[in-house]
Amino acid sequence: MNFTEEDSEQFKAKGLTVEKVNLQIDTFKTGLPHAKLKSAATLHHGILAVSNKDKYIKAYENKQNDIAIVKFVPASGAATRMFKFLFQFLKEYNPKTETIASYCNNKKANDVLTFFSNLKKLPFYNEVEKHAKLAFEGYDDLSENNQQVAFVSTMLEHDKLDFGSQPKGLLPFHKYKNQIKTAFEEHVFEATYYASSNKKATLHFTISAHHKDKFDKKLSEVKAKIEKETGVSFKVSFSFQKASTDTLAVTLNNEPFRLEDGSLHFRPSGHGALIENLSTIDADIVFVKNIDNVVVSNYANNVSDYKKMLAGVLLDVQKQAFKFLETLDEGEISEGILLEIAQFLSTKMCVVLDDNFDDFTLNEKISYLSKKLNRPIRICGMVKNEGAPGGGPFWVENEDGNVSLQIVESAQINQNNKAQNYILNNATHFNPVDLVCGFKDYKGNPFNLTEFVDYKTAFITNKTNNGVAIKALELPGLWNGSMANWNTIFVEVPLDTFNPVKTVNDLLKIQHQAQ
Repeated sequence: MNFTEEDSEQFKAKGLTVEKVNLQIDTFKTGLPHAKLKSAATLHHGILAVSNKDKYIKAYENKQNDIAIVKFVPASGAATRMFKFLFQFLKEYNPKTETIASYCNNKKANDVLTFFSNLKKLPFYNEVEKHAKLAFEGYDDLSENNQQVAFVSTMLEHDKLDFGSQPKGLLPFHKYKNQIKTAFEEHVFEATYYASSNKKATLHFTISAHHKDKFDKKLSEVKAKIEKETGVSFKVSFSFQKASTDTLAVTLNNEPFRLEDGSLHFRPSGHGALIENLSTIDADIVFVKNIDNVVVSNYANNVSDYKKMLAGVLLDVQKQAFKFLETLDEGEISEGILLEIAQFLSTKMCVVLDDNFDDFTLNEKISYLSKKLNRPIRICGMVKNEGAPGGGPFWVENEDGNVSLQIVESAQINQNNKAQNYILNNATHFNPVDLVCGFKDYKGNPFNLTEFVDYKTAFITNKTNNGVAIKALELPGLWNGSMANWNTIFVEVPLDTFNPVKTVNDLLKIQHQAQ
């Protein structure tokens, strides 16, 4: 592809090269393979059911003050999708021709009805109402229908509170007796339950650069208060998705898409780009949890117990893996020891060994087992599937014929293939993004996490730009292909540890209601 001098300057400004951009264009042209599911991961077939939870909790607590711990929270998303049905309501509803009740009935808009029926339970009710009275003259004298329209307008319109453009992490999430807390605050508070060491907690949030000042302001408002309340000191840092991970958008004919000013159109490449941010974290254990998955404080103990359990599982398998790696380094290895290591990999770490392993020479076995053991480890909580959209745990075969445990999104699967669709639809568990990671090797050195990415698990998606259809490329998801070559253990956790806020009405669930 021939690019102009201006294009080259654009690449340089982003930290990209012509070669890298051409590879992106080639990916659009050749396409990406679908995931090849072998079977769903189920209890006792890829998903561990822990019967002795307290054992693992104690193992973690016994080591907690001797290790470096970080809580890593992807938090760059705006809250637009939370209010999608309310944006549609504002666009469609005409108070002159129908009541809100009739609109909800005609449109089967149960989400709108639920929202208005529970307004006073929402954590931001008083704030929005206060602003609505300032924005709409005679608000108190309006009919109930018109008040409700004014309320939503105040909440969402750009010249008012503009909730939809705010970072989700800074929206009012929980209402307590004497305060309102954001999701950001709840994550900081929650870290004191399981992600602190020696009365210190370290958290890292990935955010959008243009929200940095808002997060800094909120942190300065709440940090001292939470430290006083919990007796734990906090170190909170932020990072942004790197411009060098942006990907070029193309036309439906796979030609570079240009904006009106002639410049190339680059787009953020999804949360998979955050593998580079994660790589900068210096810790022995890293908890990964999405910004919207928090609970009010009276449910935090239960969530904390299962986080500690997952961490205990990690420490347990990591300890044994490190011992085996040290043994392999020593030389003079017997076939019996190699068999013991192979059984550990197979039974404890869910690694599917090469069919020809028994025919390898002694040196080949040592090299093979070392390579399989010496990888980052992730322990992933999995909840029973109750129809929620998103990824799940599967046994997947890659292009080399190797089978491994992976978290796979439905978009990665060829749903026109009946066999693949059957496996997808009969999966028993769901990925709540509940990870505990160890990415230092047995010598204490950090792995280069980008070396363990399966770049063929990227996504090509259909988008629009000012009404024009385009194609976009997303990097392998952070907990999907970006961790494809990690050692993976799935552990069942209760559904009540998964409490995301995907729509504003989720804030009405009991786990988000303190009063």
